[in-house]
Amino acid sequence: MFATLNIKGMTNNKFDEFTADQQLLSNIGKALSHPARIAIIQLLAEKREVKTGNISDDLPISRTTVSQHLKVLKEMGIIKGSIDGLKIHYCLDMIKLDEMRKAYNAFFDNTIQSFLCECDC
Repeated sequence: MFATLNIKGMTNNKFDEFTADQQLLSNIGKALSHPARIAIIQLLAEKREVKTGNISDDLPISRTTVSQHLKVLKEMGIIKGSIDGLKIHYCLDMIKLDEMRKAYNAFFDNTIQSFLCECDC
């Protein structure tokens, strides 16, 4: 379904002891944990397809930083890229985004439905 995302400094030797669903939600969260990546996703949703160099024209980040964020999004399968000469055209993988939405909706739906608190907090 999704690739395992390893962001430097964010690995945990106990990660494998959690369920596949918990690992999936965690990896999605890591991929979306930076506002630049959210902005890139929103830009791709708006423009449908963007060339590598053009992303930094629309966002307040350098091309090098864009490349680092694109790598994380691509590793997670959120975006796809196709090579055209020296440029890479990026677009969203709508199937993966829909899978992410369903995974988080299921998590929140199950959490809310199973929450029966009678405390005053």
